[in-house]
Amino acid sequence: MDAVMLARIQFALTIGFHYLFPPLTIGLGWMIFHYNNRYQENGDAVSQQLARFWTKVFAISFIIGVASGIVMEFQFGTNWADYSRFVGDIFGAPLAAEGVFAFFLESSFLGILLYGRKRVSQRMYWFSSLMVAVGATLSAFWIVVANSWQQTPAGYEVVEGRAVLVNFWEAVFNPSTLPRYFHVVMGALTVGTFFILGTSAWQLLKGRHVEFARASMRSAVVPAFGVIMLTMVVGHHHGFQVSQTQPAKLAAFEGLWETQTEAPLMLFGWPDQEDETNRFALRIPGLVSLFIGGKFDTEVQGLKDFPPEDRPPVALSFWSFHLMFYMGMWMALVAFVGVILWLTKKLATTRLFLWAAALTVPVPFLANEFGWIAAEVGRQPWVVYGELRTADAVSSSVPAGQVLASIIMFSLIYSLLFGLWIYLLRRQFHRGPEPIETLGEGKVA
Repeated sequence: MDAVMLARIQFALTIGFHYLFPPLTIGLGWMIFHYNNRYQENGDAVSQQLARFWTKVFAISFIIGVASGIVMEFQFGTNWADYSRFVGDIFGAPLAAEGVFAFFLESSFLGILLYGRKRVSQRMYWFSSLMVAVGATLSAFWIVVANSWQQTPAGYEVVEGRAVLVNFWEAVFNPSTLPRYFHVVMGALTVGTFFILGTSAWQLLKGRHVEFARASMRSAVVPAFGVIMLTMVVGHHHGFQVSQTQPAKLAAFEGLWETQTEAPLMLFGWPDQEDETNRFALRIPGLVSLFIGGKFDTEVQGLKDFPPEDRPPVALSFWSFHLMFYMGMWMALVAFVGVILWLTKKLATTRLFLWAAALTVPVPFLANEFGWIAAEVGRQPWVVYGELRTADAVSSSVPAGQVLASIIMFSLIYSLLFGLWIYLLRRQFHRGPEPIETLGEGKVA
């Protein structure tokens, strides 16, 4: 492999591992605020117990996430020096804002949640849980801003081979920022709610901490259904935005080679990029046109409208997008059945559903990963869409052998971090929640 492909693999490895944790902490952060809000309103001791337990799980995941994320920014200066030179004037601002306005907000108030329950008032404790959730969500905004600018650059001009910022707000709110941000947040809430639902179901199957697990499942099943439905709505809007700003990416997602009206939705198939055709295709006629334009005669651009050198890798884009879609359908089904069982008071006693919920725990993580693979691979061959090709962005002074060695090293480090995360989570779940009678009231004023 050449240095370009190895650098791409290394970045995919580091960001893919790191992205296990931000969606989980965003989702858990808002659920923890929900529990603290219920306790603030009516003094519900079970809600306090839920908040305390899931705050500890949040902290474990937050720490591993921070450790895994340090590497990524260094890669911009080592493996992607030409990219950094081109986008430095623009890319630095949202990354700095993420650190100053979001990360420190989240981490500072997390300290209060972990160690301040008996040192601050209940109102302050409630406010801290809100700030942790806001900080995690705000952090995602600035990262999405930076990435969205690469997808749909705006508010800049190229001066002497560098992108120079000329309008901060146009750059921040470029055409893809808000659709992508809301999609990311909904995906994160999906991870958090299904994580609580599935791990609680596993506790029930094992007969551990039964009353707590029942309460935890009940608290998550309706939010899980709500957020997966919203994720689909927001995802549809995001797909429309992609059709307007990155038509080659949309065509790759759908395996469309010819520009056409009544463009079909391919449920299954294998895009053959060499022969420009789809094999084993199972299609629903007209559905892509309907989704994009609201009517069957909407014209959708095909891949043949673009020069071969400007087309993304079609099979990988297609399958990552479709796997995300299939997983979304599965989660919607699980959540819908869960709501029915909750309404009929059979949620915690239906073992088939408990197994389904427990086995679904990794699904939202994978769906988020596949969504990002689709977004990033579908942008290729551009690192900054229409301006800078990926092959021209890599550092010319870093040989392939050194990149390969760093991939092996990071793989070992991340394996250890993942093992540590699983070990700490297992220990926390085995230990279970604090008994309600030991929680105490905390400081009143």
